[in-house]
Amino acid sequence: MAEFDINLLMGHTVLVVEDEPDSLEVAVLLLELVGVNVVTATNGQEGLEQARKHRPLFIISDLSMPVMNGWEMIHQLKNDRTLMDIPAVALTAHAMVADRNRALAAGFHNYLTKPLRPTTFVNELLNLIIDTPEIAKLVEMNG
Repeated sequence: MAEFDINLLMGHTVLVVEDEPDSLEVAVLLLELVGVNVVTATNGQEGLEQARKHRPLFIISDLSMPVMNGWEMIHQLKNDRTLMDIPAVALTAHAMVADRNRALAAGFHNYLTKPLRPTTFVNELLNLIIDTPEIAKLVEMNG
């Protein structure tokens, strides 16, 4: 596995789209601990608005949310010329292989499962970045 320096995320903006307060809080706190500028949204509609406003390095999004779910958000993201190049990571409690495959087929670049665990979240995110060439390349280019 390639080495990845956590400091490469420092100063970058990441958008977290999550309607569950505890999961959102864990993600925000842990990302901020490693120096990430975190922008949040509680549904896909807000997520699209925040993506347009902040142009994050990448998006971490729940799939099941009110107003607009993650499936519709990724669909709109991938069909918007101004947003389509922003990598997105699905965040869900559904950990089945079929769920992962469905998320990747929908346009997500990778997949994280809930619950987010403070002891493993950053390492899981780093492994995910290493395994997602589109995100790893952006991090290195903008590092």
